[in-house]
Parts: sequence; C-alpha cells; structure tokens
Amino acid sequence: MSASQTSDVPTLLVKIFGKDRPGITAGLFDTLAAYSVDVVDIEQVVTRGRIVLCALVTEPPRGLEGDLRATVHSWAESMKMQAEIISGIGDNLPRGVGRSLVTVLGHPLTSEATAAIAGRITATGANIDRIFRLAKYPVTAVEFAVSGVETEPLRTALVTDAAKLGVDVAVVAAGLYRRAQRLVVMDVDSTLIQDEVIELFAAHAGCEDKVAEVTAAAMRGELDFEQSLHARVALLEGLDASVVDKVRSEVRLTPGARTLIRTLKRLGYQVGVVSGGFTQVTDDLKERLGLDFAQANTLEIVDGKLTGRVTGEIVDRAGKARLLRRFAAEAGVPLSQTVAIGDGANDLDMLNAAGLGVAFNAKPVVREAAHTAVNFPFLDTVLYLLGITREEVEAADTLEVG
Repeated sequence: MSASQTSDVPTLLVKIFGKDRPGITAGLFDTLAAYSVDVVDIEQVVTRGRIVLCALVTEPPRGLEGDLRATVHSWAESMKMQAEIISGIGDNLPRGVGRSLVTVLGHPLTSEATAAIAGRITATGANIDRIFRLAKYPVTAVEFAVSGVETEPLRTALVTDAAKLGVDVAVVAAGLYRRAQRLVVMDVDSTLIQDEVIELFAAHAGCEDKVAEVTAAAMRGELDFEQSLHARVALLEGLDASVVDKVRSEVRLTPGARTLIRTLKRLGYQVGVVSGGFTQVTDDLKERLGLDFAQANTLEIVDGKLTGRVTGEIVDRAGKARLLRRFAAEAGVPLSQTVAIGDGANDLDMLNAAGLGVAFNAKPVVREAAHTAVNFPFLDTVLYLLGITREEVEAADTLEVG
C-alpha cells in the first residue's frame, strides 16, 4: 500500500534517539526494508551531537509487527541508541487553515522570552508545527512554523509585546511566495549607512549642530520633511563642490550591509535605495554596491559651489512610497513581494506599502507602526526574516571565494 493511501490504515511511529554518527538513517531504513513497509513521513533533528529520528511507516504484513519491533530495538541497541515504537492510525493530522512563519531574534534568546512567544502563539488558538534555528550569531534567530490562525491576527498578538520581551519578532504568511523573486528597498541614512549625509556636509560647512537639531526633529515626525530639508540645505550655501568627494569617503556602511546586499543579489533579488539625502552620495553607493535602483534629492551646484537649494522631485515620506511602487513595477515584482527597510518617520509610508516593512533600529513611532522591527546593529539580520540561514550565507561566501 502506498503512503498516499494511509489516511485510515494502521501505521507505526518509529523514534530513534541518541548520539549522532554517520549511517544511522541508512541503518534504520535498511532494517525496516526487510518488512516491506512504506514510508509515510520522516523527520530528523540533530542538536549538539544528539539525533532524534522519527519515521512514520505503514504497518508490516500480518504477524510481522512483533518481529519488526524486536529487530529495530536490537539494531538500536547495537548502535548504542534508544528506540520507541508507537502504533497508531493514518498520517499526521492535517494542519489548520492559516499558515505563518514566525521569526524570533534574540541576543541572547532567553528561555523566558521563548516561553512567552510560544504562550502567545498558543493563546491565539494556533499550533506550532516545527521550530528551526536560522542563525546562532550575530544573534540567535529561530523560525516557528505555525498553523491554525491567519497571519494578521497572529502578527498583532506577537509583535506588540516583542520589545518588552527583549526580542524582535516577524510574522509572515507561509507559502511559495517566500521563494519567489523579491525586491528589497532601503532607506540610506542610519539604515544602509551609519551616518546622516547632510550632517557630514554640514560638518564641512561649520553648521553641524544646527543641522543635526533639525534632522532629529524631522525624523521624530515633529517637522514637515520638505520644509526641514530646505532649511538644512540652505545652511550649505557657498560650500565648495569638492566636498562631495570628501563626504563620499566619510560614509560608513552599517555592519552587515555588504553581506545583506551580496546575498540578496545571489538569490536573484533586486535591491534599491531611496533617500531623503542626496544623489551625490546615493549614486556612488549604487555603483559601489551593485544596486539596481537609487533615488534621492539632488544638491544644486553652480560654478563649483553648492547653492543651498535642491533640484528636481523631492524625495519625502510620500515620495519614498511612490518610488517603492515605481521600482516594483520596473522590476516586475508585485508590491506584496517587496521588503522595505527604514528607521525614520519619513519611511513610514514606504514601510506600510511594502509586503514586509522592517523598522531597523528605528524611532519608537516607526517601530510601533511597522510590520516588524530589528533592534540589533547588524543589517544582515534582515536575511533571517526572509528564511535565509547564516549557514547558507557563509556557504555561498565560501564557494565564491573558492
């Protein structure tokens, strides 16, 4: 009888556990093969050198079950392992409607936080089907496969209290879409890079404190972005254009930025940046990092001097969301397949328009409004929210170097 016909026939759950070593999986199935059983399901986990191997198989022909049990136990003993065999009917119970992936990031990931997250999942009426570690550094990242509740109410239940628990939590719908091509669009200042570009320019103009004060108020949402942009740029009037090259050399990428972009590009994703800063810097970043899209404001330069004005379309809060949609259309990627990353209030429209909006080390107002938040200073932790493991990233790096 084939495994597809086992919904109401007797089956055996064979569980093997003990010290891991090569040949255990092959040895178990060699042992079972003598009894003409069909494999219905397999699951294997290895943690700190200890293996748990579960095989769900059809019941052997009449009269052979006792012999199968004795043989499996004898084989396990010869391998210095333990065996447990449980009789039952059919396959695993079907998973509930509504499937989501819950990614939890912690540094460290405490047992208290894990218990709280698991408890909140259970309280929604959902079930945890599987748990898998994505990374152990620079943060511990664990993914829960959850079923039984739709994604949005599950996200609401989990994300709200994440900061209080000292973890970051992302909840996305499970399905084939997660493996499809995607578009990732990032803010630049304090996201892709550690700096505020206008403050770098202001330092050369001797007005850094004044500019920083206006910038902070704008990022908190206390000032209209366009007005604050004009006010700050006006302070740069008369600055020599040669300062552009100096600012480009001073820009510091956020830790993990290169790894994030390199990995996304290997996966066939398209990557772009939108910035309330300036094309004089974002164009350089686009070339250096191999970005597909880049859009920002442009400082006007006349006769080798900054005029204190910007030219062209202003990239503000609404503009960033508009550019996300434009990039998605040009990339041929549905908006639901986009990921937006940002830290300031002027990123909110973009974060909310994207399929997944990630607040990266963001201001409180942004963390509360985004789909999820990452509060660790490593930009490549965003990869874990996409289900990409640290081992996969490192293996790809090794292959490229080799």
